[in-house]
Amino acid sequence: MSDDKVKTAAMAAFTKYLTQHKLRKTPERYAILDKVFDLNDHFTVESLHAALHAEGYHVSCTTVYNTLEHLTEATLVRRRTFGRQPAQYEKITGLTNHHHLVCTSCGKVREIKDSALDSTLSSLRFGTFRPAYTDLYIYGVCSRCSKKKRTSADKTTKTIKNTVNKQHK
Repeated sequence: MSDDKVKTAAMAAFTKYLTQHKLRKTPERYAILDKVFDLNDHFTVESLHAALHAEGYHVSCTTVYNTLEHLTEATLVRRRTFGRQPAQYEKITGLTNHHHLVCTSCGKVREIKDSALDSTLSSLRFGTFRPAYTDLYIYGVCSRCSKKKRTSADKTTKTIKNTVNKQHK
């Protein structure tokens, strides 16, 4: 489905949700939805708020947060929490199944796709429970942080060796 069709379907689904829950259909809510569906990565309330302001649309952080909660309840956005980081969101209409690698050192999140893993997860049965979707977060240390750690450890080792050598002379 094209981006325009996905966005149009999301607008229709959000309108239906707002009507069913007797909530106002405000221009601010639709501007937030529109911006969310322009984004391709995870985002925070703050980054979405900043993006809206950069485009000249002035809404409060509270409005952004509340609208994201409605979009989450309408199953148009998924809220994610990676470790100790602030909550992040991502659109889910048209989203392919993916998992997340989370660096415990810098907090960077990388999406991965693995069809074998998806197949294994979807083949699992839990009695009468029917999963709607799966989330898999794999925590570890990214290559950049590993390299920094090795470089830092190498420097520390050299400093210790130099100090020891000077003391023995």
